[in-house]
Amino acid sequence: MPIAVDIDVMMARRKMSVGELAERVGITPANLAVLKNGRAKAVRFTTLAALCEVLECQPGDLLRWEPGEDGDEDADAVGDAGSEGEPAASTSAPA
Repeated sequence: MPIAVDIDVMMARRKMSVGELAERVGITPANLAVLKNGRAKAVRFTTLAALCEVLECQPGDLLRWEPGEDGDEDADAVGDAGSEGEPAASTSAPA
């Protein structure tokens, strides 16, 4: 995937554990691990905003684009997260 996730870098800089960050952001540690390890297909802006607020950073500190690493060209479309009639995976607590 051409989007690299650097949540672990910011967590280390803030000396914060997965459990603490997940609790403060309002997501499960399992969902945070999915995000942190780059396995998420989508992230809600509300979750990204909460991560930035808790980690005191900008979205670009958590996510960066790396060209030439994506084997799935179909995922480039903006609305592709819910293709095949399935909703995008949620990484934040219900409102």
